[in-house]
Amino acid sequence: MNYQTKQINWVDFDNDGDKDLFITSNTDGNRLFENTGNLTLTDITSTSGFPLTNIFTNGASWGDYDNDGFLDVFFCSKDATTQTTTPNFLYKNNGDGTFTDVSIPAGIDTDKHQTFCSVFLDINNDGWLDIYTSNDKGYNINQLYKNNGDGTFTEIGASSGTDLGINAMTTTVGDYNNDGLVDIYVTNGGNTVLLVNNGNETFSDQAELSGCEHGGFTWGAVFLDADNDTDLDLYVSSSLYNIPSINTSVMFERLDYNSFQIPTNTGFQNDENKSYCNAIGDFNNDGLADIIVTNADNQNVDLWQNLNADNNNWLKIKLEGTLSNRDGVGSRIELSANNTPQFKQTHNGEGYMTQNSSSIIFGLSNVNIVDYLKIDWPSGTQDIFYNLDIDQTLNIVEGSSTLSVDEFTNSDLNIFPNPVKDVLFVNTSKEIINYSILNILSQSIYETNITPPNNAIDFSQFKSGVYFLVTTFNDQSQIIKKIIKD
Repeated sequence: MNYQTKQINWVDFDNDGDKDLFITSNTDGNRLFENTGNLTLTDITSTSGFPLTNIFTNGASWGDYDNDGFLDVFFCSKDATTQTTTPNFLYKNNGDGTFTDVSIPAGIDTDKHQTFCSVFLDINNDGWLDIYTSNDKGYNINQLYKNNGDGTFTEIGASSGTDLGINAMTTTVGDYNNDGLVDIYVTNGGNTVLLVNNGNETFSDQAELSGCEHGGFTWGAVFLDADNDTDLDLYVSSSLYNIPSINTSVMFERLDYNSFQIPTNTGFQNDENKSYCNAIGDFNNDGLADIIVTNADNQNVDLWQNLNADNNNWLKIKLEGTLSNRDGVGSRIELSANNTPQFKQTHNGEGYMTQNSSSIIFGLSNVNIVDYLKIDWPSGTQDIFYNLDIDQTLNIVEGSSTLSVDEFTNSDLNIFPNPVKDVLFVNTSKEIINYSILNILSQSIYETNITPPNNAIDFSQFKSGVYFLVTTFNDQSQIIKKIIKD
């Protein structure tokens, strides 16, 4: 069968360790193919719970919005021909090979928005994935759905400053200023927008101020540390060409905390292809992020090999979830080298009709040792590794470090209620010598060597959010529990 397809996702939706295939179409309906092994893909769309009729899907992004260990999917609806687009949809993964449409009970708007793409991201580091959408035409406002942590979302586009009324194309995300908060880059049929996270669930456009504003007809974009110097650069694809006053596709090099420039020696200066989608990966495993770009009008696909000669060091991370989804999508990774922190979140389907490699590359500049690497998994498990060697790929399995959160199998310590409103009770048969409470950034906000009466800890003093209770026993062992504060 021949039909027009849009976005392709390789995703382990059933947590069996192999990649399944999901294909969107805005003309003939979506398709889900299960990987059954031996290079065999079986079409299971008819039994998956996905609609068999055409719902004009342009993009699809995956994330575990309810933290149950299975990847859910958000459909972006857009039909540029007839303008009869259906609403966007959120489908919950039931964990048994089927999905359920939870759009209305979850609070997803039932209006039509001509949405190009979306991304799951955690805007406030509370451990719950939010959703941002990129909508075409100025009368279709971009939307930001804040995850309430109870299976529902609240649309906060207006209050957050993310409600752009532009010809928005991509939703590219990354912590470009290394402040621990995810930022959003939105391409446009006009000037692009860099939404910088202010840390209070609001964003400010700093594209022009920072020097990464692109005035062409831009589509795909990606953050990457092209020279492995510890900060994120930005590559942007454009369908404009042969216009001397406007660059076609551009690499913006990050200079300092809030400044980009277009270098003259990147190799993109003579690129006049009409570029739309782009994605990053390391095809030759040299620790440098390469870029693949699709073009229009039957132009060849471009594979741009990264030939940066600075010889900066790097560390590549591959995640495997156990309690979390197998792909580790939605994990927050923090790395510190020479007292310089970096932060990344893992995604599937972010950006305009694209999917980046699931391997995460951290540039290390000229440092020779990684002080620590910390992974906060969607399940609440936290893994920390210290004094890591450089220039290597680490395959990290959830719960494999000596310091980890084990909320599900450890019977030595029980906590209740969780979520907690005022008082948290700790039940254990072992002798406790210390309690400490960490925030989502692993900063200690409370510590005591005195066991509270009845092992009751006052949580009323803390704001709503995610915390970690670290309990140290007299044998120096520790148990860490994720706490949700209402």
